[in-house]
Amino acid sequence: MTREPSNSGDNKISVAFCCLGNICRSPMAEAVLRHATSEMNLSHLINEIDSFGTSGFHSGDGPDRRTVQICRANGVPVNHVSRQVQLSDFDRFDYIFAMDRENLEDLNYMQPRGSKSKIMLFGAYCEDAKMDKIISDPYYGGPDGFQSSFRQLDHFSRTFLKRLAAGTA
Repeated sequence: MTREPSNSGDNKISVAFCCLGNICRSPMAEAVLRHATSEMNLSHLINEIDSFGTSGFHSGDGPDRRTVQICRANGVPVNHVSRQVQLSDFDRFDYIFAMDRENLEDLNYMQPRGSKSKIMLFGAYCEDAKMDKIISDPYYGGPDGFQSSFRQLDHFSRTFLKRLAAGTA
């Protein structure tokens, strides 16, 4: 991507993740991408990673305890306070990744005309034919759903970062 980030004169980009309530999938995605960026020594490519929800129902809350447990069990620190997407986010972030089709539709509907964000499913970075590109909401399920989300997010994050480093994101 050749776009200039909003708050910097360098070539770093900004990335945000969006799910419904911003307590399960999107804060996990934020934590996983941040961790993978550090592990892969690619911090020089990204200046900001954040997440939010299409709903403000959980605004001000921390991540779901199961999100925290799965992240910690996989060696990924997570620290986030839930918030709802704002119109300014569409100019603040170069990429906004939706977790599922409903999130994608909501974001596309909300996006102001002429704003810079590229909105897409994070699953577009899936390179495993056996893996689902949609990150299902694990909120009403058990730990297996959270672990499945973690595996998807780790895979998508590493694929995104490899492509970003190669200039093909």
